[in-house]
Amino acid sequence: MRKLTATVVAGAASLAAFTAIHAQGGPPQQPGQMDVSRVQAGTYKTDKNHSLVGFRYDHLGFNDYFGVFGDVDATLTIDPANLSAAKVEATIPINPTVASAAFRDHLLRPGAEGKKPDFFGPSAAPAHFVSTNVAVAETKARITGDFTLNGVTKPVTIDAEFVGAGNSMMGNKQTLGFHGTATIKRSDFGLTTFVPMVGDEVELQITTAFEKQ
Repeated sequence: MRKLTATVVAGAASLAAFTAIHAQGGPPQQPGQMDVSRVQAGTYKTDKNHSLVGFRYDHLGFNDYFGVFGDVDATLTIDPANLSAAKVEATIPINPTVASAAFRDHLLRPGAEGKKPDFFGPSAAPAHFVSTNVAVAETKARITGDFTLNGVTKPVTIDAEFVGAGNSMMGNKQTLGFHGTATIKRSDFGLTTFVPMVGDEVELQITTAFEKQ
């Protein structure tokens, strides 16, 4: 249901992080250091084992419910000398991880008697995000792009922040890390089941690790 979360999120957050980069090159550093001077120009792809899009929404006015989309496949192209030209594209499989097996089954089950599914259905196309604009301010960025979910495309803005750069301990690859947040309305993408009892607004929380190619 919050598949929307996946789409924007994954690709967009990465782009925003680019904002933090003002120089490239420099000596090797330990992993996890927030040093923008270590960011190198080039093309990066997500470490799919460590890149996630989380979603959070109101449940009947009593509490919030959480879930996660994984296996985010995103590409980032960045040049510290021209951050506004950064590009990010992300594909997020509709593979929700939630605490309740019954709820996951509901998110993915087909519609009854030939009707449309309540949520994603058993063969939902992945969510997709393509950036159209990146505005940078120090280590933060606002990434605007086209987000496609459930066959509907809408503009989405991700507030992203650079977290760290350096060589990873696993594979010794140049890695960039970012966090991002975005808010979408599932009704904008035709996912209207139980609105407004179950919240229409979905908060997306994105965490991505990009490895240089």
